[in-house]
Amino acid sequence: MTDNERAFLQMLAVSEGTDGAGDRGYNLIVGGELFHDYSHHPDVLVTLNKRGLKSTAAGRYQFLYSTWCGLQKQLGLPDFSPASQDTAAIQLIRESGALDDVNAGRFDEAVAKCAHIWASLPGAGYG
Repeated sequence: MTDNERAFLQMLAVSEGTDGAGDRGYNLIVGGELFHDYSHHPDVLVTLNKRGLKSTAAGRYQFLYSTWCGLQKQLGLPDFSPASQDTAAIQLIRESGALDDVNAGRFDEAVAKCAHIWASLPGAGYG
């Protein structure tokens, strides 16, 4: 992993609000609960607000369970460990067409291309 990739992943964790929690956010369930078994995505459905918004987001990059299952199968990831989460996040960046931007230091372009994945990024449209 390149320095720019590590920096971009760190930015995502800070943006998602996971970096300071638990094990640097790798064991954080959306809403603040921590999990302790990295053998699998915790798949906990959390109600987030009074309007009934629900999410299964978990980990440093807040993977939805359905997204995680697809990435785990695609990449042959053995578990939900920090290394697997990092690998999966890089894959999402790659699939968004932003990996070259990340590595070239084109931060704004990379963020714009990834905004549809991470709700915390500017332009995400998640409200």
